Amino acid sequence: MGSMDGDPQLEEFATRMFGLARAGDTETLRAYVAAGLPVNLANGKGDTLLMLAAYHGHAETVRMLAELGADPGRQNDRGQTPLAGAVFKKERDVVTILLEAGADPGEGTPSAIDTARLFGTEDWLA
Repeated sequence: MGSMDGDPQLEEFATRMFGLARAGDTETLRAYVAAGLPVNLANGKGDTLLMLAAYHGHAETVRMLAELGADPGRQNDRGQTPLAGAVFKKERDVVTILLEAGADPGEGTPSAIDTARLFGTEDWLA
């Protein structure tokens, strides 16, 4: 998290924001982003708010973050994309929203395409 390291209040705040993304608390998160929270905020593993919302299957939160400018192709520290995470978790609505937002199924390690092949959900990316 860079400049936030070492400031317990900022770390606690960031942890709360990631919790909102995991829980799919769309409106609370929208209010924080509108107030200046970086829409591409990432945790210590490189997971963005969008990644966490996508992985946990919160389609409306994913849509809101994408509409506010979250990068649908941003990879975490392990090269995973929100799209690959959504395919892995079999979150079809999230996959659709991420594709509409411009996510590239060929990016990442493994890519969403590779993940879909592994789980037999290639038709989702058509």
